[in-house]
Amino acid sequence: MNRPTATTNNSQHNVCTYAQQSTFKIMLLGDSGVGKTCLLVRFKDDTFLSGSFIATVGIDFRNKTIVINNKQVKLQIYDTAGQERFRSVAHSYYRDANALLLLYDVSSIISFNHVRDWLGEIKEFAQSDVIIMLIANKVDKTNERVVTREMGEKLAKEYDVPYVETSAKTGLNVEFCFKAVSQALLEQTAATTSYGQSASKTLNSLVQLNNRTSKHSVCCLYS
Repeated sequence: MNRPTATTNNSQHNVCTYAQQSTFKIMLLGDSGVGKTCLLVRFKDDTFLSGSFIATVGIDFRNKTIVINNKQVKLQIYDTAGQERFRSVAHSYYRDANALLLLYDVSSIISFNHVRDWLGEIKEFAQSDVIIMLIANKVDKTNERVVTREMGEKLAKEYDVPYVETSAKTGLNVEFCFKAVSQALLEQTAATTSYGQSASKTLNSLVQLNNRTSKHSVCCLYS
């Protein structure tokens, strides 16, 4: 099966501002309760879902358009249910995804232990060149944290995927995750040119830079 490609649309009305718009499909994966919906809502609306709310059933879907390096990018973001009974529903979406954000809760060792299972499903159902990011969410819960940064980094290194720590509650690194993945996907669409580097290399470089400059705003990474 040929890999689904990102779509681009030229617009005469916006030609002075943006040369083209790219559309990418991103899926949020991970156990129920790791904060996938909260991460999405923080990114989409810059708000935090506090208190009790109904867990995602099947697949939820939201759009957001952002600008990366003066290029307009439309993100189609799929929020998947983490419960076992909904896994087969999510599987049908894997092959159309350009990027997968795999979350676990740093206060839940069970969700961390299940990361290997999720990565196994990704290998089975997703395209071989899909972009993957491992996200350690809820790092604001310092007193309840049981999964250390070292544990997360070790697992990410084992599977050769970038590792980022986030908090949907405080907004830490939430915007960065989506923008870094988007920039890597733009590199992927340009990979046919001799000047484009691999998407995974781009993403790893951005994550490493973000880790080094974590005390500063990440907005400077995107102009």
